[in-house]
Amino acid sequence: MKPIVYFSKTITSEKIVELYKKLGQELPGKVAVKVHSGESGNQNFMRPEFWKPIIDCINGTVVETNTAYDGSRNTTKKHWKTMEKHGWTKYFSVDILDGDGPDLVLPIPSGKKLSQNYVGRNIEKYDSMLVLSHFKGHPMGGYGGALKQLSIGVASSYGKAYIHGVGEPEKLWNADHDSFLESMADAASSVIDYFDGNILYINVMKNMSVDCDCCSVAEDPCMADIGILASTDPVAIDQACLDLVYAATDDPGQAHLLERIETRNGVHTIEAAAELGIGSREYELVEC
Repeated sequence: MKPIVYFSKTITSEKIVELYKKLGQELPGKVAVKVHSGESGNQNFMRPEFWKPIIDCINGTVVETNTAYDGSRNTTKKHWKTMEKHGWTKYFSVDILDGDGPDLVLPIPSGKKLSQNYVGRNIEKYDSMLVLSHFKGHPMGGYGGALKQLSIGVASSYGKAYIHGVGEPEKLWNADHDSFLESMADAASSVIDYFDGNILYINVMKNMSVDCDCCSVAEDPCMADIGILASTDPVAIDQACLDLVYAATDDPGQAHLLERIETRNGVHTIEAAAELGIGSREYELVEC
């Protein structure tokens, strides 16, 4: 059977909870909620107030990891200040997974490019994960969605450089590009294996800039908001988002976002993840 991707054009906090409940799967034990805390100066990231109803609904702990580039989140001390500035600590219990080290090394037995993934050790505190993703463009990946949150998003600061460099962290910015995309798929597979099915995904297609929430100076959104998607399948949910962008032919900003996605071969991360068997590019879209 094709995985179901639930979709709603209504973008509200309440609708997120509704779509989550339609998945019909309870996340057991202590739940890690992966968000993007937002680089200081970024105007497009999804605010904690927007996510609050769903995080409260599952009694989750907001988790993040430090970045591998200079900015407001590349050290634990600076990242905590940014989390406070952006309001995350006001509403939630927060855990910077790689805040104390050393990293936890997850095996990737059948990876295309990587045989291991370095993640924040605090992931061991959690029994399940809800991945909350802001779907938009990305300067290197072409787009950012569930697969990026699973890979770069959960990786430690060192792990991010390791993925970007395709196993050679010193090549952070100049590794072969398609190999980097395949490395993201590899890393995502290790997190999925770690949680052994206890992981769910929500993508929000709002504030869709060509730039990521990791950019302190980001372009304003270029496309109109499209909606919210929820699924048990990270490949299907990202593929559905791409398909919805391609379907928005009357949106004057579509060409700009597609240029970013296509020039970075963004779909290749989805292709690689599907080949690894962690999800399906074919799905059933159920509008709610």
